[in-house]
Amino acid sequence: MKKRVKLTFPQQLIKEPVIFRMAKQFNVMPNIRRARVTETAGEMVLELEGSEADLDKGIQSLREQGVNVELVEGDIVE
Repeated sequence: MKKRVKLTFPQQLIKEPVIFRMAKQFNVMPNIRRARVTETAGEMVLELEGSEADLDKGIQSLREQGVNVELVEGDIVE
């Protein structure tokens, strides 16, 4: 199963490997489709692939760390 998400990172998480940890811990394969990172904020659009349960757990873990997660519909390549 695949889900497309937009992640917005607070400043304190910009340099942390939150995507890597989520991928390893919950067996989710991320595909970065778009990213923009500055000194004060970060945004990424990802396509996540895995089982529905693993995706849900991975997304929940990101939210618990303070990442804003929004589901994205449609084509996300610009």
